[in-house]
Amino acid sequence: MLNTTPHIIDFKRVGESSQGFISIAENSKKLGFDIKRIFWTYFTPESIVRGRHAHHETEMILVAAAGRIVVNTEMPDGSLDVFTLDRPNMGVFIPKMCWHTMQYSHSAVQLVLASTKYDEADYVRDYAEFKAF
Repeated sequence: MLNTTPHIIDFKRVGESSQGFISIAENSKKLGFDIKRIFWTYFTPESIVRGRHAHHETEMILVAAAGRIVVNTEMPDGSLDVFTLDRPNMGVFIPKMCWHTMQYSHSAVQLVLASTKYDEADYVRDYAEFKAF
């Protein structure tokens, strides 16, 4: 059974320091879903907290392609986790119905692999509504 709670995913790092590295994310058991959408955020001021929502259906993997991202998660049962993404070969799995926030270093580039195409109706943007689940 796949882990359906927020958790770190370590992507294999291939290469060496003299030539550089590559990490690969493929639709596999490691991801837990087929990728339907990819997006990235960048140049986010350090004082801004992004996210502040959950999704009814979308599952995601967040990767700090550059810089540092602190991800806070909350599940409907009240369990809380904090993840610091600071290596490009590490991601955090965000399951459906997981309230999440992100805070970035100014140089951070966040890459997101999502299980669904964009649909505004999938978003739970009201924290009280999220807590009602």
